[in-house]
Amino acid sequence: MNSALTIAGVDIQPGTEHQLELPVASLYTDTQVSIPVHVIRAKKDGPKVFVSAAVHGDELNGIEIIRRLIQSKLKLLKGTLILVPMVNVYGVLNQSRYMPDRRDLNRCFPGSPKGSLAGRVAHTFLDSIVQHCDYGIDLHTGAIHRSNLPQIRANLDDEQTLALAQAFGVPVLLNANVRDGSLRESAVNKGTRVLLYEAGQALRFDELSIQTGERGIRNVLSSLGLIRKRQQRKKIAPFIANRSDWTRASASGFVCEFVKLGSYVEKGEVLAEINSPLGELIQSVVSNRAGIVIGKQNIPLVLEGDAMFHVAYFGSAADEVAEHIEIMNDQIMPLTTQTI
Repeated sequence: MNSALTIAGVDIQPGTEHQLELPVASLYTDTQVSIPVHVIRAKKDGPKVFVSAAVHGDELNGIEIIRRLIQSKLKLLKGTLILVPMVNVYGVLNQSRYMPDRRDLNRCFPGSPKGSLAGRVAHTFLDSIVQHCDYGIDLHTGAIHRSNLPQIRANLDDEQTLALAQAFGVPVLLNANVRDGSLRESAVNKGTRVLLYEAGQALRFDELSIQTGERGIRNVLSSLGLIRKRQQRKKIAPFIANRSDWTRASASGFVCEFVKLGSYVEKGEVLAEINSPLGELIQSVVSNRAGIVIGKQNIPLVLEGDAMFHVAYFGSAADEVAEHIEIMNDQIMPLTTQTI
């Protein structure tokens, strides 16, 4: 039976829409900090889904994706949608990946009401939002000075999670184990199936990543019956990678790269050259296997041991994946080449 949903002491009835603040610890100035939450409920009972962003405070693409979803005035046919644009509000304020106590929030779940600041925020979010939900989509970007190709990471050995990942509509699906202390691990332990969307880079808006993410969320909501099905111009067939590796620099210097995100690379292909300040070639960075570049470092400086290119392996299907990535890019408007 569809009854009231209570979040932060607010009863949200079926068929209503609410914006509320989920209180967490104050700043030094005694200014109250709260996690903003937007809840949409249909009159008809159905799955409860959360979409969260900025668990890492410098990952901003997800905030814009959720803003666009809210502004689009979604009409639910059934179920509940909980939109949380900023989980780590402290990190957003400081333009930092981390919490003020220098902890990574995504390594502090399930947290504790009596633990560290990061642990308390983790506990509040898990207890107030995640435990109500059947499904979740957690939005991320690459770390500072790194970009990720739009991709879904999830436990693809679970049939329902795999179906949601395929519905999202990106070419690359990464069968990824959960990390200890992550939101995804704690959500799964509570019976909530979660997709992790990775795209773009920290502290930047990337239009391709934003539009792809918004469309993917709509596709998942449609597959669950929360919103009407959308007609796709051309369906993007996803491919599953069960393995990926970072190619690292074995020397320090200035980088001249030859491949971009989404590129298909052959085994032995030169991905970049590392040069001295005077132009002498120090090292050629070579791909260890054939695959697709799903992540890369952006800054043209490396130290020995730095991760430079993240390559996912698809076996003989790798060239097909590259073709489908081109289809995805073509479906998004030309202005998506812009990064703010």
